[in-house]
Amino acid sequence: MGIGMRIRALVAVVGLLLTAVTVDALAVTQVKSMRLWRAPDNTRLVFDLSGPVQHSVFTLTAPDRLVIDINGATLAAPLTVSTSNTPITSVRSAQRTPTDLRVVVDLSKSVTPKSFTLAPNAQYGNRLVVDLFDQAADAVSPPPTPPVATAPAVPVTPAQPAIKLTPVPNGKRDIVIAIDAGHGGEDPGAIGSKGQHEKDIVLSIAKELQRQINSEKGFRAELTRTGDYFIPLRKRTEIARKKGADLFISIHADAAPSKAAFGASVFALSDRGATSETARWLADSENRSDLIGGAGNVSLDDKDRMLAGVLLDLSMTASLSSSLNVGQKVLGNMGRITPLHKRRVEQAGFMVLKSPDIPSILVETGFISNANEAAKLATPSHQQSLARSIHSGVRQFFQQNPPPGTYIAFLRDSGKIAQGPREHSVRPGETLAMIAVRYQVNVASLRSANNLKTDELKVGQSLHIPTTALASQQ
Repeated sequence: MGIGMRIRALVAVVGLLLTAVTVDALAVTQVKSMRLWRAPDNTRLVFDLSGPVQHSVFTLTAPDRLVIDINGATLAAPLTVSTSNTPITSVRSAQRTPTDLRVVVDLSKSVTPKSFTLAPNAQYGNRLVVDLFDQAADAVSPPPTPPVATAPAVPVTPAQPAIKLTPVPNGKRDIVIAIDAGHGGEDPGAIGSKGQHEKDIVLSIAKELQRQINSEKGFRAELTRTGDYFIPLRKRTEIARKKGADLFISIHADAAPSKAAFGASVFALSDRGATSETARWLADSENRSDLIGGAGNVSLDDKDRMLAGVLLDLSMTASLSSSLNVGQKVLGNMGRITPLHKRRVEQAGFMVLKSPDIPSILVETGFISNANEAAKLATPSHQQSLARSIHSGVRQFFQQNPPPGTYIAFLRDSGKIAQGPREHSVRPGETLAMIAVRYQVNVASLRSANNLKTDELKVGQSLHIPTTALASQQ
């Protein structure tokens, strides 16, 4: 055999060996299972994988189908899920090649797909997520709500919630509370030692809080999610805005690295850093869950950048003051039925609290990583008590600070609700004189109403603001 023939033979052998190695390398990833969740406007498919993959998706018509090609993967088990109440009629699969898997999703109607992969986390390994968004005409729509003003927010006095008014014919609209049950669907949240899922516990508390609020005339509660499905963090605040919310409450039951951590907390937004290490850890943990939604960034490109910054800063300042105020009332009521982790409202950069036009708080009902608290949080009686304490704090805040045009404002203005003193939570850099000017009262009356011997204030300190009539008599 000549040298040329020997070289060609050697190249062929090496090629076969490289092909075999490539096939083995690509075939190591297995599609282990498929999970499904139905949300009001989309269906989410999650493929659990033994490793990373490359993929592509495309749709076909007549009949409607979605094709998912997963490269470098084989099927480890049948893809069986319940498809009731979804546009999916069946799911089938086949190996196009020994290393390429094709999944075909048969549909009863057309959808708009979106797909992305997720790296492993504490609960799951590698995943491929495929969202099937309903077409506009097919989407599940919530009950119609009155239109919400979209003009830029303007400064308001900090004691008055910064809101967008929802006009109604008789001028006595309900105060709208948006209740956000954290996590859901693909994102279970924290998991207790006995398998309790945060997403399930907080949804039960949110539904109970909604029931209690809706039983009181002049208030209406709306849930951001009503079942076990995931909503990206930014979309949660968008839902609240569309419903004309006067207050946004996000309910959680988180975990901490230390299993000894216990107690309920209430958080408001901070853009200058968290007020404790626990606050920073919790905010980082919660904000990471937004990756599950594949969300993009919010843009203000359609506005002059300087003007947008000024408007946002003014509105955020007013909203944050109201958030601290209502948060302290909620925390005080929670302290009557459960231990508190901190006795003052903490501040951290939670993404769901970043609405500049809606006062927002995040309620940590307890640490699910603590065995005793996890057991209590799973009981209906404790869930009802927690909801009642949150409801009481919200009621107290809005009875003192009802938005104009609401039924509660009508009751207060007609003398059926005692106005009582307003409250203000001291922020960094504020002085007694600054607060007196803001609320149009004199320093002496402010000092007297709070039994202050000096004008020294502490950040987070709650001050009673006397009514104008009382202040004028001092």
